[in-house]
Amino acid sequence: MPKRTQTRPVMAGNVQIGGSDHVVIQSMCNIRTSHVDEVVDQILKLEKKGCELIRVSVLDQEDAHAIADIVKQIHIPLSADIHFDYKLALAAIEAGADKIRLNPGNIGSRENVEKVVQACKEKGIPIRIGINSGSLEKDIHEKYGKPTAQGMIESAKRHVDILEDLDFHDIVLSFKSSDPLLCLETYRLASEIFPYPLHLGVTEAGTAMTSAIKSTLALGPLLLDGIGDTIRISVNGSPELELPVVKELLKDCQLADHVPNLIACPTCGRTAWEMKPVVDAIEDYLQTVNKNVTVAIMGCAVNGPGEAKHADIAIAGGHDEGLLIKRGKIIEKLPVDQMVERLKMEIDAFEEAEV
Repeated sequence: MPKRTQTRPVMAGNVQIGGSDHVVIQSMCNIRTSHVDEVVDQILKLEKKGCELIRVSVLDQEDAHAIADIVKQIHIPLSADIHFDYKLALAAIEAGADKIRLNPGNIGSRENVEKVVQACKEKGIPIRIGINSGSLEKDIHEKYGKPTAQGMIESAKRHVDILEDLDFHDIVLSFKSSDPLLCLETYRLASEIFPYPLHLGVTEAGTAMTSAIKSTLALGPLLLDGIGDTIRISVNGSPELELPVVKELLKDCQLADHVPNLIACPTCGRTAWEMKPVVDAIEDYLQTVNKNVTVAIMGCAVNGPGEAKHADIAIAGGHDEGLLIKRGKIIEKLPVDQMVERLKMEIDAFEEAEV
């Protein structure tokens, strides 16, 4: 089975997708692209939380032209999501998009496809072909009777053949479904058939909780098998909700460096202090931290000290107070109302080289 290090590398701006063991983190704006200031603000927030490539929807020419203003103000590559209208693809490319999401079989005549491919060749822009189980071609759906891995692969081949026939090979493929097991099966099959990098994702995955479960079930085994070159965890709501899930998944698969590790006990009747607000505040703070630091927040004296000693920075709680522990050594006793700010100070001061 081909591994991610063996897929064909393509460049989206200055970010390489494929051909290495780095899995690129993506997200997508949920604001109309023509609302430039709001979109830029959202992208900058996502950048701080670890997003490496951002996708925006292009519904009309106003959206396409807005890309020119957006790319001047952000620091990560931008992918333009386009359906059916090749003119929007051309406008987005001209405006400075670094990547295009477009299915070549859905934009009309071969002449239209050739125009888009030529523009992408001139600018060095890759094309992502996105296959969704819910929108397969009518004849494929009728052939298989329901969405299947074989049907999704057949659909992808049609689009890939068009691009390959035009001698275009800077291709990324995705095979998304709301069914995590179908995603798992299809991506495994695709990794055996196509040499191109794979964009992993479960579509329409729901809330942060359901998305985390579905995405881990579908994408975790793929990542561990060396499959997947870029990833988006789709969550209903703010795209900022996506980043913690994907970073945690990649970290636990040992595919992400400089990602903090937060350990927190589930609490029980032994817990004698308000632990959750401290955990929530530190979890949110760690989303903007790029360090291999392990922070433990433990609720009582039973398991707390033991877990805390294995962390870089820790709190072992007691009765409305807790012990601050650094690399196994007790530093001092803190009241609850001082824990958050003190932990932030210790996280900021932490240096990985000291470990």
